[in-house]
Amino acid sequence: MAKSRLNWTAAPWDDSEQLECAMVVPETPDTATFTFRAPSGAWFDYQPGQFVTLDLPVPGGNVQRTYTISSSPSRPLSISVTVKAQRDSIGTRWMLDHLKPGMRIKAYGPSGIFSSHRHPAKKYLFISAGSGVTPMVSMTTWMWDSGEMPDIVFVHGARSPSEIIFRERLEQMANRVPGLQLRFTVEHTDPFRAWHGYLGRLNQIMLGLMAPDYLEREVFCCGPEPFMQSVRDMLIALGYDMEHYHQESFGAPVRTEAEEPVIVDVVPEEGVKAEVVFTDSGITTPCSETDTILAVAKRSGLNISSGCTFGLCGTCKIKKVSGEVHMVHNGGISDEDIEEGYILACCSNPMGRVEVEV
Repeated sequence: MAKSRLNWTAAPWDDSEQLECAMVVPETPDTATFTFRAPSGAWFDYQPGQFVTLDLPVPGGNVQRTYTISSSPSRPLSISVTVKAQRDSIGTRWMLDHLKPGMRIKAYGPSGIFSSHRHPAKKYLFISAGSGVTPMVSMTTWMWDSGEMPDIVFVHGARSPSEIIFRERLEQMANRVPGLQLRFTVEHTDPFRAWHGYLGRLNQIMLGLMAPDYLEREVFCCGPEPFMQSVRDMLIALGYDMEHYHQESFGAPVRTEAEEPVIVDVVPEEGVKAEVVFTDSGITTPCSETDTILAVAKRSGLNISSGCTFGLCGTCKIKKVSGEVHMVHNGGISDEDIEEGYILACCSNPMGRVEVEV
């Protein structure tokens, strides 16, 4: 029988010892999982969802890059990070092109406060996009290995089905326990491959279908900043208690609670006054921030064509001339239209004085 590499008499790995790359596994285009071991045989102790910082010897001088650990501390023989290269990647691009088994690099950590260990709950809702899936996989694997039936709704967004990182691993777990529910959504499908999941960007309607009991779940979110902002906007609009919302940033993972940034979201308030100017009609109507442009128009005797009234059909699209609105839509308007100044009247709240072409 082969002997275990785990040295139970040794202390857990600390960052005074370099890590040795043991395995490289391609995941999706420009994405790979790098598995490391401690040459001494030391084992790894950390919280699922935490990250490590790698010191990478790129041309021109070493750079330090932070990556979430995609493995689970329930499997302490090794530690893994799953990295995805972006257009401007330097460190990640070097890893994908040059880091091979047998090479050793300096690493620091693990650290971070984004972990289900810090917020125990009976039910979880994991929401991620792109490589933001990595801490969710770590936490899901931990719960799977704990031997208790998990209760996780796992929502993940990707550009296409072929770019869903860890899809097969997650499906293998979900196929064996009813407590792990996978909800994938993609922006477009792959040619000649049937897709039976959700299509389009995550929105309020999708979220309600994916996790009808979302109000009862502890939410963990990770992905690009615009994605996390949209998730927060959705949850706030749906009445979710944001005390149970936790997020990890791509750009600046938080090491300690003292470093955790204060998130200030735009939330329309009942008692705050606003004003809508309908330029074509010459009507100005005072209102509250919690009123929608559509509701103010109807109250003013004006007709704006509308359909669904929750930002899906796009019927109530109008041009904003000036001012700011808070719009939480469900896919009824394109990014290009928003950049050109269009809004959906049914789901836009005036923030101060707003002028619209009605």
